[in-house]
Amino acid sequence: MQKNFFSMNEAKSMNSMNPEVMANARESDALTAPVSSPVLTHVPKKTQNSLVRMFTDPYLLEKEERGELVQGLRECVLAHPEVSGLRVLYGMALCVDFKVEDAMEELREGVRLAPDSFIAHLKMGELWMRLRVCEKAEEHTRQAALLAQNMVQSELARRQAATLRTLMHNGIKRPSLGYVSPLQLLGKLRRLWSRKREESESLAALEAR
Repeated sequence: MQKNFFSMNEAKSMNSMNPEVMANARESDALTAPVSSPVLTHVPKKTQNSLVRMFTDPYLLEKEERGELVQGLRECVLAHPEVSGLRVLYGMALCVDFKVEDAMEELREGVRLAPDSFIAHLKMGELWMRLRVCEKAEEHTRQAALLAQNMVQSELARRQAATLRTLMHNGIKRPSLGYVSPLQLLGKLRRLWSRKREESESLAALEAR
């Protein structure tokens, strides 16, 4: 997703007083750079706008909006199954909609279709990290670092790698997964994201005082 649609520029200006959202917007530019304009030609305008909101802050999307985003991207993938960038975007939307097993399959396919894609490896690594499968997360995060095209992408990969090292140092990891029930994956991811959201809300409340 390049900056050629209503997008990051407007999202940045609307959230100019929120440093965290500004950081998210800058990171979104770096994350979406490999998903170029030709990829977006396959994505309807409404879905593009929802993608911008997802990248800026996934909590902006209500349940119905998440469902519409997933459906819109599903249709794009069905129409263009060989486009890795669409697979990655679809996988990310599935993560936001808590469809973990489907997200894993789409991100895996995105990596297969474009093994030199920074964002595909980074997001594959992030999902494994959230599931605490650190060896797989480390493999994809390292590959993302090698594929980084600018300093911001390098920093994103570095921070993800640092988080992984902390998890592994503290012994917070699972062995590499064989078969795990989708319900187990979903429950684990829901708990992790709920905890992250509670921490963010607590920080925001403290800053407001």
